[in-house]
Amino acid sequence: MEIGFNHFGRERSFSPKAITIDYWPDMSEAGPSERFATEFRHSDGKVAYVFSSAHPDTVLRHFRWMKQYGIGGAMLQRFASSLRKPSIRTFRDRVLANVRQASRETGVPWALMYDLSGLGKGEIEKLLVDDVRRLIDRDDFRRDPFYLHHKGRPLIAIWGVGFKDRNYTIAETAELFKFLKGDGKYGGNAVMAGVPYWWRQLHSATEKDPKLLEQLAEVDIVSPWAVGRLRTPEHAAMISQAVMGPDLKWLRERGVSYLPVNFPGFSWHNLMIKSTTRKARLDEIPREGGRFLWTQAVTAKRAGAKMLYVSMFDEIDEGTQIFKVDSNPPTGPTRFLTYGDLPSDHYLWLTGQIQQMLRGDIPATDELPHRK
Repeated sequence: MEIGFNHFGRERSFSPKAITIDYWPDMSEAGPSERFATEFRHSDGKVAYVFSSAHPDTVLRHFRWMKQYGIGGAMLQRFASSLRKPSIRTFRDRVLANVRQASRETGVPWALMYDLSGLGKGEIEKLLVDDVRRLIDRDDFRRDPFYLHHKGRPLIAIWGVGFKDRNYTIAETAELFKFLKGDGKYGGNAVMAGVPYWWRQLHSATEKDPKLLEQLAEVDIVSPWAVGRLRTPEHAAMISQAVMGPDLKWLRERGVSYLPVNFPGFSWHNLMIKSTTRKARLDEIPREGGRFLWTQAVTAKRAGAKMLYVSMFDEIDEGTQIFKVDSNPPTGPTRFLTYGDLPSDHYLWLTGQIQQMLRGDIPATDELPHRK
């Protein structure tokens, strides 16, 4: 791994003192070249391995899982702040190439999502816009056979719009949207804005500037970030019912589509263990065997949502992943979570069931679907 154990550990290191993940990936299907050794050991003394999305076989396998379980598509997160360093940008380009090839081979759609986290003032233009131009000039990803489109236009997602704790401005994101939606070689895109959960009320984590609402009225999709905002199935149903209806009404009146975020659970104990301001509990938002995720999806369906964003496929450092994890993680001082008695593919299967429920192929009932 040329950039170290990114998303596994701190500062390129990966050890009991530098670990940031609360689950361990299931490596049972990985080939020899996909296995990257760590200092951790399983209970039988064997080396514990992790994966890298820089390996094309790994990304292809992940896309095959999506195909197998009927998951509708993937968004590739590309952190704009990481584009400052040529070595990391090269790594991101490699992952992008792997995703494009895996999509071609499996037929699973994909779209590019830029994450604005960590950008400073002026860097949207300097880093992100420049990157879009470079990628389109080199080999326009939007022409891929299974690239996601929204209402006939290629979709580019921008996450981190309207958060009050950012150094870039609402004016800068407005200019970015004009660039992406405008005419010419780089324009003509449908734009999704990933926004705070209470965006419409300009509340909580949201920038209290009415210009944000003017800006969001001009995008194509609004996707409020729900991760960490909902705590239990009952809380999720109550809060979502109160929020989604007014959100949908506001957006429909302006011709904007709605993409609610659902997540299976949350845990970032090891990621935050070094924090001096916050101590996070292991299994902070329990999954309840999938009931938490299913309740969110059913609530969104009943509110009128036509599509959902399930967060995330592989983000084990915040415990939101749906992919396969090891039921027997390494032993030692570091504490890990598992899916309990459930099979390692349970959340891939359940996400596929959510896809069917959204389409009306299975009923949107309060009870979890039964796996045959």
